[in-house]
Amino acid sequence: MEQKWWHDSVVYQIYPRSFCDSNGDGIGDLNGIRSKLDYLAGLGVDVLWLSPVYQSPMDDNGYDISNYQAIAPEFGSMQDMEALIEEAKQKNIRIVMDLVVNHTSDEHSWFQQACESKDSPYRDYYVWRDAKPDGSAPSDMESIFGGSAWEWHEPTQQYYLHLFSKKQPDLNWENSKVHDEVHQMMNWWIEKGIGGFRLDVIDLIGKDIDKGITGNGPRLHPLLQKMNQATFGNKDLLTVGETWGATPEIAKLYSAPERDELSMVFQFEHITLTWKDGDKWQPAKLDLRSFKEVLTKWQLELKDTGWNSLFWNNHDLPRAVSKYGDDGEHRIKSAKMLATVLHCLKGTPYIYQGEEIGMTNANFEHLEQYRDIESLNFYKVKTDAGVSHDEMMLALQENGRDNARTPMQWSTEPQAGFTKGTPWIEVNPNYTEVNAEKDLASDDSIYQYYKALVSLRKQHKSIVYGEFRPLLEEHEDVFAYLRHFGEERLLIVANFSSENHQVDLSQYYEFTPTILLSNGRGKLENLDSLMLQPYDAMVIQLT
Repeated sequence: MEQKWWHDSVVYQIYPRSFCDSNGDGIGDLNGIRSKLDYLAGLGVDVLWLSPVYQSPMDDNGYDISNYQAIAPEFGSMQDMEALIEEAKQKNIRIVMDLVVNHTSDEHSWFQQACESKDSPYRDYYVWRDAKPDGSAPSDMESIFGGSAWEWHEPTQQYYLHLFSKKQPDLNWENSKVHDEVHQMMNWWIEKGIGGFRLDVIDLIGKDIDKGITGNGPRLHPLLQKMNQATFGNKDLLTVGETWGATPEIAKLYSAPERDELSMVFQFEHITLTWKDGDKWQPAKLDLRSFKEVLTKWQLELKDTGWNSLFWNNHDLPRAVSKYGDDGEHRIKSAKMLATVLHCLKGTPYIYQGEEIGMTNANFEHLEQYRDIESLNFYKVKTDAGVSHDEMMLALQENGRDNARTPMQWSTEPQAGFTKGTPWIEVNPNYTEVNAEKDLASDDSIYQYYKALVSLRKQHKSIVYGEFRPLLEEHEDVFAYLRHFGEERLLIVANFSSENHQVDLSQYYEFTPTILLSNGRGKLENLDSLMLQPYDAMVIQLT
């Protein structure tokens, strides 16, 4: 496998609105990010992925872009963006831009002109259809945010498609002029010195609407190959696609180097295991055996071709320690355990802001505290359909996107040191206990543990390129696996429960075990009766 710079990199995702507010308006901004570059460099990360900072009416917090080549005023100016790229580069950190090209905002000039008449040169930049003879929508296709995916446009007497909010009309990727515009814009950003792109819901651009195909449509991969050739293909950039419907076979199509598409994709199979019947609003308990099965499948399937992205959470998902660990008594230990399991797998790990200090779900008690369009839309859809208020509130507390969007907890100062003003969304009240200042001051904190893990990856080729072998596959509470490269063997063992577990790893008795990193244990007695305490995790070198 040809070695790439992003193979041993660690990416840190920033949700700019909630990261750090430099001017007291309650909204995080680019200068706030600049002020925290030393904190990020100290953690050891090499890449910052920024959720969108482009000009936007913020119907979906910036994932509805009205101008790809301008910065939203609440985030700062283009000069601030250029300064961030430059200052990050001086600290050997690259900036990856979040790019949304499945749809724009309805306030984008292309859509505004498309709405002027059916003869507008921009009409075909979007997807329009006539009403059925009875005046109803062209099909029963549903929006991912709930309700119909078709919106009636009275002045021109047609429906337009929006797979998300009605303020997010879908671009028509069957129109080559759309390709040219998007490619030109991407090259403009590349020339500014960015390190790559995260491509939002990119698996939807190959859709065939009249056949009812949205994800993984027939034209998807040719479109990505064309994009690769026209923009980032020969630039050695990191590109990652958000692909909710990807299987390992599909992921290889995106990320096998010889196919000239993307560096890697985000797959969500492990995430949706805690959704009953695939419904995010029916949370289910984690079944660790199924979870291990899915992660093992991806490790083995992509071992020789393609590349894995590794993540527990992001701006759309609940906090990892609340979802897969214990955000109460064992918060610190379980956060470290989760980090150990993820960062020692093969692939590029992603840290979501606040994960490195063990931030937890918000547990908002009132609907009025939520800001997310998806959560509010689905609350209405589900309660209209008979789901009780209490049931929906529990689902929002568990899986709502605002769990990841509460302000970054910097210190014990008011509003967690995030802003001098009133934050756009409430700060999690546990900030007096959970904050970066406290973690930086302690040698035994979650932040320091993440720092050690990031450093460990850089030192051991077996973590970056080694073979993966699952162990104790039938165990309901313990996740264990071996990484092996050349002469080096690393054994990773983690207890996902609050119970003690004794495990037998005596097949490795001929090796001398040395703990490289552990979230609790100081020494090893032997491997044939290894007693794991609640949420124990360790990386063991076998010599």
